Amino acid sequence: MSLQTRLSSALQSASAVLDKRFWMFFGTGLIVSVAYMDPGNWGTSISAGAQYNYLLLWAIWFSSGAAMLFQYLSGKLGIAGHTIGGLVRQRWSDKRLVAGYWLLAELAILATDLAEFLGIVVALNLLFGVPYTIGAFLAVADIFILIHLTSKRFRVLEYAFILFVSVIGLGYVYEIAITQPDIASVISFSFKPSLSAETVLLVVGIIGATVMPHALFVHSWLMKNKMEESKKNGLDKRKLLVFHRADVVISLAIASLVNAAILIMSAAAFYQNGIAVATIDEAYQTLSPLFGPLASLVFALALLSAGISSSITGTLAGQSIMETLTDFKLGATARRLVTRVVNLVPILFAIYFQIEPLQILVVSQVILSLLIPLPLLPLIYYSGKEEIMGEFSNRRSTTYAAYTLALIIILFNAYLLYQTFFAGAA
Repeated sequence: MSLQTRLSSALQSASAVLDKRFWMFFGTGLIVSVAYMDPGNWGTSISAGAQYNYLLLWAIWFSSGAAMLFQYLSGKLGIAGHTIGGLVRQRWSDKRLVAGYWLLAELAILATDLAEFLGIVVALNLLFGVPYTIGAFLAVADIFILIHLTSKRFRVLEYAFILFVSVIGLGYVYEIAITQPDIASVISFSFKPSLSAETVLLVVGIIGATVMPHALFVHSWLMKNKMEESKKNGLDKRKLLVFHRADVVISLAIASLVNAAILIMSAAAFYQNGIAVATIDEAYQTLSPLFGPLASLVFALALLSAGISSSITGTLAGQSIMETLTDFKLGATARRLVTRVVNLVPILFAIYFQIEPLQILVVSQVILSLLIPLPLLPLIYYSGKEEIMGEFSNRRSTTYAAYTLALIIILFNAYLLYQTFFAGAA
């Protein structure tokens, strides 16, 4: 892509926010963005900051930049009238392969929901002292929030996410303000990529918590559905693409800043004070004596908001996968109940054997990173096909950039697998 073309795209995106019709369109990016600041991000970023200071901050910026490109491509696929799952089902001739693909996609949804479920359970414990076992059953109540929000116009759901993201974002503005991180170190480590056998688990976890499979699946589905509503406003697809690009940039920029703020806060509050934080509960309890009870309260409220909002996004993603890859018809409420009941098993298992939730969060995000190629490779391939996308097909440079980023992520995953299964034996 030439410099002139990049500048033109940037100017179009900047001018889009001055168009009042953009703010009528804005919101889909926010629904997707909560996937980038969900409890899984909390687990990986808190662990990274507490153990390695600002050392792994670069991984957040890398994965956030990659996610911004991938989500843009996914939404563009929807504008062109397609979804990732729909194209896989239409274009793959072997139905057994499609069925296997669907099962792996459902595994990604389960791993995602596990992190979101845990976030709600832990937040209820921190805020109200609800035991984990009881909290695991109370967390199913987010189904009723989902029913209320999705029973109305889709725009109502987007407004709700503005509130959720505001609570999380403002919470971390406060946390950063009171912990007073070393700004020089923050800037320095943002541009110092480093990877070792000790840090690769968290790096892959950060990538999995940021470039999330379910977010890629759901964005194309949401945009395709939103096209019908946008047609009523007299917007052509070219204008919608400009709005979509601005929506993604704004929403994921906010998400990446929040994600980075979690790590920065953890480094400033825990690593800098020589406190080895191994659990989210320890992080919560430690904030009060260091920075006052309000710091702990804000931390827990933001965690609860992250858990509920990302849980709704996960449900929508599950719906999109089931609708596009199978003939099953399952409503949002039934879908959430099935997912929650399945995930009750590992949650109650972990509670019974006293496995730390923070460890489960990190592992769940690593699983997600290993599953990233599932939606990512078809997304890049199909969004570059003119026969599918028409005038919206990727430029060759965009496709090359996307494949390069995908290859880097796959290499990180391969390195983790090597370290886990082969390095010790060697």
